[in-house]
Amino acid sequence: MAILDRLTARVHPALALRRAVQLSVSGKPAESFALMAIAARGGVVQAQYQVGRCYLEGMGVPPSHSEGARWLRRAADRGSPEAQALLAALCVAGLAPQEIEAGSEALFERNSSGEVDFAAAFDFAQKAAEAGSATGQALLGYILSKGPKAMRDLDAAHGWYEKSAAAGCPEGCLGLALSLIRLRQPEQGTRIATELRRAADAGLPTAIYLLAVLAEHGIGVPADLDAAQRLYRDAAERGLAFAQFRLGLALIEGSLVDRDPVAGEAWLRRAALAGNVDAAYRLGELYASRPRRDFAEAATWYRRAADGGHQPASHALASLYLSGNGVARDAEEGTRLLRSAAASGDRQAQVDLANLVLEGAGEPDDAVGVAGWFGATASSGDLVAAFNLGLCFAEGIGVGQDHERAARWMGRAAEGVAEAQYMYARMLQEGRGMAADQRQARVWFERAAKAGIVDAQVALAEMLYNGRGGERSVVAAAHLFKRAAAAGHAGAMFAIGVLYETGQGLSINHKAAQEWFAAAAERGHGHAQLMLGRYLSKGIAGDHDSAAARIWLERAAAHGLQEASDELAEI
Repeated sequence: MAILDRLTARVHPALALRRAVQLSVSGKPAESFALMAIAARGGVVQAQYQVGRCYLEGMGVPPSHSEGARWLRRAADRGSPEAQALLAALCVAGLAPQEIEAGSEALFERNSSGEVDFAAAFDFAQKAAEAGSATGQALLGYILSKGPKAMRDLDAAHGWYEKSAAAGCPEGCLGLALSLIRLRQPEQGTRIATELRRAADAGLPTAIYLLAVLAEHGIGVPADLDAAQRLYRDAAERGLAFAQFRLGLALIEGSLVDRDPVAGEAWLRRAALAGNVDAAYRLGELYASRPRRDFAEAATWYRRAADGGHQPASHALASLYLSGNGVARDAEEGTRLLRSAAASGDRQAQVDLANLVLEGAGEPDDAVGVAGWFGATASSGDLVAAFNLGLCFAEGIGVGQDHERAARWMGRAAEGVAEAQYMYARMLQEGRGMAADQRQARVWFERAAKAGIVDAQVALAEMLYNGRGGERSVVAAAHLFKRAAAAGHAGAMFAIGVLYETGQGLSINHKAAQEWFAAAAERGHGHAQLMLGRYLSKGIAGDHDSAAARIWLERAAAHGLQEASDELAEI
């Protein structure tokens, strides 16, 4: 700095400011700042504002939020609308010190609090706005529309946005467009597009993105997919994560102009790494659904999205932990993630967690919300949820046991859920929650049996064999027992053995009877073990084996069958 500049600055601070501006334009920020600081200390308000900006932006001096805020406060206290507006912006962004008070030097030891201070922001923005600062007016509009509920006044916010936009402030144009969108007035479409265009022309990424949305859907402007893709790309390249996500999806799906899955995935990655949880979730879905699935990579992206509060991602990640796909199997972590997603309202997570509870998994507290989750879904017409809600009332899971309500929900679910048809038939057969009705029970057992429910096939076969609820038909019963036996039902295998032994519905065949008793016995059926032991002990089918007979009779006796104990004593 020339000695003359230094001497002049001390005598005439205003001249120092003018010279500082000249040096800044000449590309000499350090020399400019030195003169600017002299002018600021000399009480020139504009210089104080500029010194504050220099500290914030690191122009000619090492950056310091605290020093920047201190000089801005001096200028603001002396009526600088620019300083007031910038201080308001710092408070909204959480970049201002915890308190901004003149003369409190100790408060500027830390660069920023990191917390939004809407109260201070409102005071500074209001002063700037009332002084005619277009930027201050836009900020005041933002605070009144996005601040704490107690501070919000949407009509007042709209008015300040109008003033700011009229003065040509890009942020005011964007705020006005958003306020008009909130009003949901179709006739405002053209004006919304106009205000967004003004903000977009100034380079505001959010405005560019919203203009792309209008172009894509033809709102306020003619539909133009080429323009939409170009605008999405512009906003994405400026770092707007929402635009990166939308562009990535469009390239993967080919929903705009070009289809380029590789480039689309790259944009999704950029968006996800910038904090867009929807993009992270979609990446997880991509890796989990490819022909060559990569569950480990999917888990990485699901985790990133879940950590950001994305509940479908928590649900998807829970499924991986519960199944052990892509991660080490961890039922506790899977249940925790399901619980988190369910508590946040994810319907499918609620259903899955409730099913775990019905299976006896989870924690005792998990049962509390189960009936409520199923109830909300069941009331909307979901028959599977109605079935599960019926089970909750039948077993007293999360609610008091109520057989009447269980029967009512089970009956509703039976219209389309095979398992519910079987359970409803059982309730009708036993008279649980309603009057017993054997004929109707048989009807519902038949529907469930036709749908492939093995237990229903056995129950219907027993009713046909005994003639309960309709005509007796041991032949039809035998046919159903064989269908169930083919599916591995031990009780049906035992029943076939009995039919072969007695010649009811099947021709007497002791060898076939023994084979079916053996098949059921090996599956742990106590009465089949008794019959097999008896057959081997007495050689009924031609095979006499006392040692094997003793083994099977002992197993039958372990089931508490007295006949088995008596026959053991006779061997």
